[in-house]
Amino acid sequence: MSVLVTGGAGYIGSHAVIDLLRAGEKVVVVDDLSTGFDWAIQDAAALHTGDVGDPALIDRVIAEHDVDAVIHFAGSIVVPESVENPLKYYSNNTAKSRSLIERCVASRVKHFIFSSTAAVYGMPEASPVSEEAALRPMSPYGRSKLMTEWMLRDVAEAHPMTFAALRYFNVAGGDPEGRVGQSTANATHLIKAACQTALGQRPFIEVFGDDYPTPDGTCIRDYIHVSDLAAAHTSALGYLRGGGESLVANCGYGRGFSVREVLGAVERVAGRDFEVRQAPRRPGDPASVVANPARIKQTLGWVPAYDDLDTIVSHAFAWEKRLAERNR
Repeated sequence: MSVLVTGGAGYIGSHAVIDLLRAGEKVVVVDDLSTGFDWAIQDAAALHTGDVGDPALIDRVIAEHDVDAVIHFAGSIVVPESVENPLKYYSNNTAKSRSLIERCVASRVKHFIFSSTAAVYGMPEASPVSEEAALRPMSPYGRSKLMTEWMLRDVAEAHPMTFAALRYFNVAGGDPEGRVGQSTANATHLIKAACQTALGQRPFIEVFGDDYPTPDGTCIRDYIHVSDLAAAHTSALGYLRGGGESLVANCGYGRGFSVREVLGAVERVAGRDFEVRQAPRRPGDPASVVANPARIKQTLGWVPAYDDLDTIVSHAFAWEKRLAERNR
């Protein structure tokens, strides 16, 4: 049996492939390489270059590799772009997910793990956020992900397939061994952008708003190390294969850091200051978004290994230096 990882050449997917291989799984990747990189896929994993919305390709890969489980990362993830181009997101994140799920049902794939997002909560009324919080996505990105969660729930009721939808909070860091990391050009993630600024690749970094009701006036977010997130997917796979019921779970640490605290950590790790400019608030940014991770810890026995801001930043910073050398 094999695990099909869609989007396995991307940031989170490539880390998941590493963790699955570590766990002894046979892994096959489908990725169109539009935002991912073939060099990010470990040699032990098979790569099929193509679109997850291509039914013939998916049928062939499932049959050829005896796939019994799918971990679905492929999709579009930039919130502002989703507002500007919603049809792209409903195509890539919803319609293609529907096609993939349909082929899994037709091929009798038993388990499906979905890369969801805390964006399904929108502007949470309370923090930490539990899975029972109201679902009020504020962007086509969040709505496109929530629609796929709904599809999986309905399909699992109608067919012999179980699923796990993992709702990510703020993913950061890189592989501790430096094999892969966040490599997308012009990425907007705070820690990546700050590391690039510390390295002189960006002239300055902006802080959007300093008048939020938080201790230092800047937004607070729950940052999860990408390798801990990858391990959560491997744990979810074992749970489903062991007969576990379908699951929706937050992926975060349960504590947050402000933008200013993150920038301070980058300065500590880099050993240098960099220019920080104050900018107005961005529309729709909640003051604080922190996960309640009790469910994933209790149900999967998930124990994070890298729950430390400076560790997350140090791995991200090391990757940015390595990536800069690679891109010369």
